[in-house]
Amino acid sequence: MSVTEEDGGRLNAFAKEPKIEVINQEASDTNSSRLIIVAGAILLASLISFTLSIS
Repeated sequence: MSVTEEDGGRLNAFAKEPKIEVINQEASDTNSSRLIIVAGAILLASLISFTLSIS
């Protein structure tokens, strides 16, 4: 953590930022992400049908 001194003797501390990692396209096409998307779509469709059935 770097510390600088401002006018009037006040100290200002800056946190160390994490290294930026670039996500490539291949990482987003994995089977687990597809499974999560399909499960979310099924959940959404079932919630909509449940809502329509009780109204």
